[in-house]
Amino acid sequence: MANVKFYGTGRRKKSIARVYLTPGTGKITINKRDIDEYLGLETLKLIVRQPLVATETLDKFDVLVNVHGGGFSGQAGAIRHGISRALLHADAEYRPILKKAGYLTRDPRMKERKKYGLKAARRAPQFSKR
Repeated sequence: MANVKFYGTGRRKKSIARVYLTPGTGKITINKRDIDEYLGLETLKLIVRQPLVATETLDKFDVLVNVHGGGFSGQAGAIRHGISRALLHADAEYRPILKKAGYLTRDPRMKERKKYGLKAARRAPQFSKR
């Protein structure tokens, strides 16, 4: 099997991650940088690795990610979603594990729009009696 790649798209908030899984040693590369270099917080690195840990494939695949939009937290969630979807292409047997953990569900929470007459989505102007 020469140059096998499994692809998955992940989204969260404004972030979109394009994830490629190739058989390898477990190296995770995000935007041409190592995961430790790209994501500062340990919790975000943990979120990215969750689907691989759940399916016990942490050292079986190399992960190559292109991600844009949003902040680091949203990007980490998008990467997790993308890895989960790519793992399904690699092996359909992982579906019950990933589904039960909730990694295949796209997080629908988005930023609420600003309403007229308000300072933000729900923030009203400061009240003054006079």
